[in-house]
Amino acid sequence: MPGVLPLARKSLADSWRSTVAWGLGLTAAIMLYLPLYPSIGGSAQMQQMIDALPREMTKALNYDQIATGTGYTQATLFGLIGFLLMSLASVGWGAAAIGGDEESGLLELTLAHSVTRVQVVLERALALLVRVAALSLLVFVLVLGLNGPAQLGIDVGHLAGAMVHFAGLALLSGTVALCAGALTGRKVHGLAAGAGVAVLGYVFNAVGRQAPDLEWLLDFSPYHWAYGNSPVTNGANAGAAAALWGISAILVVAAAVGLQRRDVGS
Repeated sequence: MPGVLPLARKSLADSWRSTVAWGLGLTAAIMLYLPLYPSIGGSAQMQQMIDALPREMTKALNYDQIATGTGYTQATLFGLIGFLLMSLASVGWGAAAIGGDEESGLLELTLAHSVTRVQVVLERALALLVRVAALSLLVFVLVLGLNGPAQLGIDVGHLAGAMVHFAGLALLSGTVALCAGALTGRKVHGLAAGAGVAVLGYVFNAVGRQAPDLEWLLDFSPYHWAYGNSPVTNGANAGAAAALWGISAILVVAAAVGLQRRDVGS
């Protein structure tokens, strides 16, 4: 296969439609939620509504933060709809990267073109990273554009730090899916593993915030690693970011080693 990074380029070319579709979904969500803040945020009525909700619900959904522009953005966009859309996109791409290709027979065809299995994993992981980064950049630009009109009061540096967490959290679910697909050769296993990490991370965060006796669950929640410090309000946390991105790197290495050591198509 001629050229530089041919597998990554082909993967990006083959998936541009889905990337655009997910970008449109994120754009719609941002345009739906963030412009509403001036009419509901920071008002006495809004605080009364929050106080009237069950405490467990407000803590699980992070609605205890939405009286401020930064907290509203964190809870509604980054912590809920944005997290959902980015996780779905990343898990789907990750599961299809190796497991999906092997199920369809394309992986064996690819390996017949003088490329190594390690190269396949690394370039497919790079394509996943590029797509996640592109969507995260889109979110950054849109939120920054609405920051003034929607009266969100977000510091640009803190928003940039939040994007590091946002992208890292999505990428983690995607690399779990990629790794599971590479180890098993099955797309469904990748989907289950990636979705499981995203869902359990969210659930562990929601449950762990309910009572001091359950706080130990937070240590096992990538969602909490990413958002426990409220990065839209406080900026990036270096340790949390390192954990998210570092584990993704380890998963890619594990996928490469696993694919290298097993029979393809068996």
